[in-house]
Amino acid sequence: MSESPIERTTLTNYELSGAPSFAAVEVQRITLAANVHPGEHWHNGPVLGVIEAGSVYFQVGSEPQSVLRAGDTFYEPGNESITRFDATDEGVTFLTWLPVPTGTRPEVTMGKLPQ
Repeated sequence: MSESPIERTTLTNYELSGAPSFAAVEVQRITLAANVHPGEHWHNGPVLGVIEAGSVYFQVGSEPQSVLRAGDTFYEPGNESITRFDATDEGVTFLTWLPVPTGTRPEVTMGKLPQ
């Protein structure tokens, strides 16, 4: 019996609790130069992503910080503070998928999430 020419692996399954129906998904490739630290920010909807090259310090709210490397996936919940998404000394390139409802554009707001 020969091996299948197609291999499919689920890397992560993120629950989008309370998410509205989505009309579109915007996909972006983003590159941060070495040691770029954009600062705390938040999005108006969920962000799903995968690191293509390099690495980044990643932290959502007060959860533990981690280091994401090429091939790692991540999830940033909408309307929640992303405490760190800071490039390491090698920089980082990543892909993001931003699901959006009809009539909405993905937005990022720098600074702390209003209380």
